[in-house]
Amino acid sequence: MSLVDDQSRNPRIDSTLLLCRAWKIGTIAGQLGVHSDTVRNAIESERFHSAPIRPYLADPYLGFVRQILEQHPRLRATRIHAMLRDRGYTGSIVQLRRAVARLRPNKQEPLLQLHTLAGEQAQVDWAHFGHVMVGRARRALSCFVMTLSYSRALYLEFFFDQTMENFLRGHVHGFDAWGGQPRVILYDNLKSVVLERRGDQIHFHPRLIELSGHYHFAARPCQVRAGNQKGRVERAIRYVRDSFWAGRVFTTLAECNRQAWLWRDQVAHQRRWPGGDHHTVAEAFSEEQPRLLPPPQHRFPTECIVPVQSRKTIYVRFDLNDYSIPPQAVGRPLTLVASDTTVRILDGSAELARHVRSYDRHQLVLDPAHQDAVLALKRKAFHATPAGRLEQAVPESQQLLDLAFAQGESAGTQTSQLMKLLENYGAAALRRAIQEALARNTPRASSVAFLLGRQPRPTPLLLDLSRHPHVATLHVHPHDLETYDQLARFSNNEGESGDDEL
Repeated sequence: MSLVDDQSRNPRIDSTLLLCRAWKIGTIAGQLGVHSDTVRNAIESERFHSAPIRPYLADPYLGFVRQILEQHPRLRATRIHAMLRDRGYTGSIVQLRRAVARLRPNKQEPLLQLHTLAGEQAQVDWAHFGHVMVGRARRALSCFVMTLSYSRALYLEFFFDQTMENFLRGHVHGFDAWGGQPRVILYDNLKSVVLERRGDQIHFHPRLIELSGHYHFAARPCQVRAGNQKGRVERAIRYVRDSFWAGRVFTTLAECNRQAWLWRDQVAHQRRWPGGDHHTVAEAFSEEQPRLLPPPQHRFPTECIVPVQSRKTIYVRFDLNDYSIPPQAVGRPLTLVASDTTVRILDGSAELARHVRSYDRHQLVLDPAHQDAVLALKRKAFHATPAGRLEQAVPESQQLLDLAFAQGESAGTQTSQLMKLLENYGAAALRRAIQEALARNTPRASSVAFLLGRQPRPTPLLLDLSRHPHVATLHVHPHDLETYDQLARFSNNEGESGDDEL
């Protein structure tokens, strides 16, 4: 009952109301020395009559609902509604939900506040931030968040997926930013951490074991469905969503991370330290940083390594895109090593190609040198044929062959005749004759031969032995020409003796 109701039941006010029912409210308040609202509420309470409470359809079943919830505290209201319908309940699910919310036992576990020493523990988790379009590819944007339990210093980095390589990469980049690493890192039961769990026995991911051995920290997963054990990183993720992510627009992943790290230094690390009002998070981290484990001499490798092989083309596929390789590597087993920015293709330990990594899809990432090498091989193979050698020596011959073929001539026969003319007259004379034949509109090898026949036959060309270097080392002994005269006279004498015998 409110204070006004208590005053309305004052015997002094009641007696005055009986004597002065015709008075105005202000006159009564002045006579009694009270506020006019007090008099008004007292008068209205005389006229108010409470209506009886209407019974609900769920009332006869509340005992059953209470009993079920004591046995199964997390049982959903939809399931209870189905059970009550079998027992004759005709009410709505909305009314039943109100009753279930009122009767559900609150068995919240009492918790103790966690206190950690400086440099002792960090907590790690992923946070999903929707999807973004990168060209034609729809990529899931995730944020790797790692926070020190003592100082609440943050490291955050956005990635296009939650692969094991990015999970390791977030650790390595965070340790580099902190200049050290804690002794224990607390995780949720992620697939990147826990492959299988049976009670307290855990099969850790082998790559995480390698990382923890390299940086000398202990990986410790939380209990199943016990998110409160890593509440500091959960609160850090909520802080990132509310303070950094809301209302921002990014064009590239690099720009997103640049702004995130700027926000961390200027906002997140300048907030009040939860361990004391006299410090900021940055000041607490400056005290904690010397107590972190010193970093190793070498960074842990976080590249994605996959075997690749190209059957026919000069491209190998990785993450929805095709990357070029030298033509001599086609058909051979290779190794692709991908970081967050580059893609390298190795043959054993030798690097064959290096490309900028693309997060688009169906893109041809081509090194122009690889394409030029393929074209050079094609030209070399083409020039090994008669038509190729003819085109290389006299480019105008291709136009003549095309016109001759269009007039019904055999391309092979025409090519063979032109090759003979090339050997007999040379490239310069053949080019002039072909140009004249094209000008006369007589595109045939016979016309070219006729035009060449009007010209004096050139002197024989010197024999080119560049393709046969072993012939150049041969030594030929010159002979006396009189030997050939003697052989000729001997042949004539034998012929004359034969005639005599006949």
